[in-house]
Order: sequence, then C-alpha cells, then structure tokens
Amino acid sequence: MIAFMVAGTASGVGKTTVALTLMAMLRERGLRVQPFKCGPDFLDTGHHSAICGRASRNLDTWMLDDKANRAIFSSGCRNADAAVVEAMMGLYDGVAGDGEEGSAAQIAKLLALPVVLVMDAGKSARSIAAVVKGFESFDPEVRFAGIVLNHVGSDKHYRLLETAIRSVTTIPLLGHLPTDTAIAIPERHLGLHTTEETTSAENRLAAFAQTGLQHLDIKPLLNLSWRNAAMETAAIAAPYLEPTRVRIGVARDKAFSFYYEDNFDLLRENGAEIVGFSPLSDTGLPQNLDALYLGGGYPELYADGLSRNTAMSAAIRAFVESGKPVYGECGGMIYLSRALTTLDGQSYAMAGVLPLEFEMTPRLVHFGYVNVEFIEVCLLGNKGTQVRGHSFHCSRVLPGTHIPAAYRLKYSLSGREEIEGYQFKNVLASYVHLHFRGNPAIAASVVRSALRARGAEVQV
Repeated sequence: MIAFMVAGTASGVGKTTVALTLMAMLRERGLRVQPFKCGPDFLDTGHHSAICGRASRNLDTWMLDDKANRAIFSSGCRNADAAVVEAMMGLYDGVAGDGEEGSAAQIAKLLALPVVLVMDAGKSARSIAAVVKGFESFDPEVRFAGIVLNHVGSDKHYRLLETAIRSVTTIPLLGHLPTDTAIAIPERHLGLHTTEETTSAENRLAAFAQTGLQHLDIKPLLNLSWRNAAMETAAIAAPYLEPTRVRIGVARDKAFSFYYEDNFDLLRENGAEIVGFSPLSDTGLPQNLDALYLGGGYPELYADGLSRNTAMSAAIRAFVESGKPVYGECGGMIYLSRALTTLDGQSYAMAGVLPLEFEMTPRLVHFGYVNVEFIEVCLLGNKGTQVRGHSFHCSRVLPGTHIPAAYRLKYSLSGREEIEGYQFKNVLASYVHLHFRGNPAIAASVVRSALRARGAEVQV
C-alpha cells in the first residue's frame, strides 16, 4: 500500500489543495484512496470524502490515545490501495512549544508515514533551501517523501527555487501548483466552505486531477511501499456489528455537516442504524426514530431557511416531548434553541426546544481542545466519565436563562474552567465536539438511552 502525509511549514500554505490534488491523481490511476485528517477539522474531511469516494477519518494524538489512532488508520485503510493523511497547522506545531504532543509530526512517527512537505514560495528565493534543511534536520525520526511549492511566480522563479533546494537535500521536488480558480476553495469565518456548497464531486475530481497532471510528478510517491510492523500486528478485522436495535436520525445538509465519521461507526457497532435527514428541506423526521443527533455546521448562514421550516421545528419539538433522547453539538445546539441573532442584528426563530437564545460573535470564542468530565449522569454516560473534545465557534449563549449542566470543561489553551453541557428534559447539548473513540462507552450509552426511552429491556 502507498501511504504518506501531506504537511506544511505553517498554516495557510496550501496543504488542503495539495492533498486533494494528490488524492485525485491517485484516483485517476485507478487506486482506491483512503483519506485522513490530523486534528479536529471537519471541513477538510468533507472535501477529502468527495474526492476519494470514501469517508475521511480524523487522527488526533490529543483527543485519542495511540491505540485508537492506530485502530482508526488500520480499519480505515481496509481494502484501500493508498492512504493520504493531511496534517494540520505546521508539521511540528502541537499543543505546546517544547514538545511534539498533538502535532502532525507525532502522528507521522506513530504511523511510520513519510511526509510530503508543502511550502509557500511566493516571496522566497535561495532562503527556501534553509527552511527545507531546517525541517529535514529538526527531527531525525521524521522521513520526507517529497516537496511541493505553492505560489511560484514563474518558470524562472521555480528553476531558481529548484536549484536552491537541490543543493541542500535529496528529497524529491514534486513540482508546484499555480493559483487556479478551478480548484480554489473559498473560505469564511470557520474555515473553508463545505463540500456541500461546492461543485459536484465528479467535476472537482476532474479539475484537481487535471491540475496535478500538468504541474506535479508523483512517480516518487508511487514507489513508496508502506509497511509498519506495529501497525500490522495491531490491524483489526472488520468490526462486529450488533443487530440493528435503534434508529438514530442525524441532521445532514448544508447547515449541519460537522461530524467525526468514527462516531457513526461506534454507534453502528452498538446496534444503531444511522438515518440522515435535512432540517433545511425536509418537512418531517424519518419514521420510527429512537434518537436524534444534531451536529455542528453553519446554522447562521441558513438561519432564514431553518426558521421558515416550521414543520420540521414542530416535528423536533414533538420528538422531544415523546421522551426520546436528543444530542446536539455546537450548531445543532443553536438550532435546538429558541432564537439566533446573526451579526447583522436579525433574529431568527429556531426549533424552540431549549430555553436558550444565541447570538453570533465577530471572533472565535473558546477555541481549542477541551477536557470534559461528566458531573452528572447524562445521555452520554455516568457521572465521572471523562473524554476529550474540541471547541470552535463564533457565537455565545445570551445571559438570562439557567439550565442544569452535566459537564465540567477545562480548555487546554487558556486553562479556563466552566460548567456546560446543558440538560433539558431528554436533551443534552454542548458547544464541544466529542470524538467518541476517545471513550467508546459514550456510543454504547447513547444506544442504551434510546432503548430505555422505547421501553426495551437493556442489558448493561
């Protein structure tokens, strides 16, 4: 199997564009490509999945232990010919300045992945060779498979850069990518536009592959033969799936698309069938649901459409009144509230389940990794349960209403602690996105709660 990581010298150098281009080029050769993303990002994984035709997986050494990361990589690569892992931030950037914890380099070493280094060369000349030499020597355990340059001004500029780089390293220079509107992905306040908002997957695949064929040489990558003895011994067979016992409705459309794919896998392994629905366009919930899962996304961009779909709001309120469990994360929590005020001052009625109101903010609030401890029994588990997650939002709860909370949060960057994880009736809602692989008992708890609400006998 071919396997490598695409990493950058810093954020914003074009990792995602290069990763998608290489994925498309491998697919055009007829290979089955499994994509992965380092860190808690949801947007890049959506674009990966659209290009590769396989669900992208998140790897994260802060939220997940080594065993979980190995299992995600091993199971994700089942029946694949190639694996492409997109890094986050700069290759060596992690949660601290004096260690590798939480960095893409740590994942590259854990999984024995060689690295394709992406560099912004727009304002560089011979000095780029010093950067290459520094990255290559910084950690001798990190191996490099190639270099791709971005924002090169001309063929003459590229030849100058090529000469400089070849004078200090034997790492293959794979080429450079131009600024190409055919493959550009627009950005907004939380990052890239979602894949649901871009052109068709077929057109995107063709555009990325064509750009790559014109500008990149991937022959050095095709010669990679990934082997990792530790991974081979840890390789797992297809997971055993419990017979379907519950049906969980998952909100998935342009407004709600922020999910970890492994959360769904764990729910399925515990006997859940995942049933998608659209709060934007559907007029009712799918039949015979036992629980709802409303993930994050961009409800603020579609607030008018969500507000106008009063039939769906009524269906969700009726579902809550039936006593069945509902779990909302970030955007899903906002949608479950009474109202959302956008940055232009407009207020939109939401589903009207939670006695809370939200407003958008011009900047990020509580950004970063979060330690979560359950201080009360809740939908996801017993008191004392611990799990790690991530917070990334530009909104806040308006003051004035008190709701019992089940979480004690501690933010890794600021050290700030607060009580959150709102519980109202049979609803649990929070700003924190949880990766269930960090504590698989969470998925089992969701299924047990759904069974109890149905009145079924539950075996612990």
